[in-house]
Amino acid sequence: MPTLTRRRSHDSHRETWLVFYGDVPVGTIAERAGVPADLDQWGWTCGFYPGVEPSQHRHGAAPTFEEARAGFEEAWNLLLPTLTEAAFAEWRSDRGFRAKIREKRTRGEKLDTEIPNSMMRCVCGVVFDSHDPEGSLPHRRHIYAAQGEQKR
Repeated sequence: MPTLTRRRSHDSHRETWLVFYGDVPVGTIAERAGVPADLDQWGWTCGFYPGVEPSQHRHGAAPTFEEARAGFEEAWNLLLPTLTEAAFAEWRSDRGFRAKIREKRTRGEKLDTEIPNSMMRCVCGVVFDSHDPEGSLPHRRHIYAAQGEQKR
């Protein structure tokens, strides 16, 4: 079973710790920016997306790092029993999807959604080339009829 680990973020202008459960980032503990000196200087967030609905995420503030860490761990111990392996799998799947996009961009390739495509699916279920007048003519009638029904 994974345990919580913290890693210092070196990309921040203030002290920030990233909290991981195995390989999944599940929150942060950080110095708060822009708060008056008489308010709690440390904040924490607990939750990850996708996998955990935003309404399930928790956050808080504390005067010291240790108290913020304790607040985070308390929130995590309440959240963890409600999570299934599917929540972690959803996050990992999204990470893999985004990595494939970055790899394509690095190679200078276009994403599939950026490549022009004239293929369409008719409301009758047939896939056809919209640039082929002979092949698309019968389906235009179906499409226009369906659009007319939607306007009613």
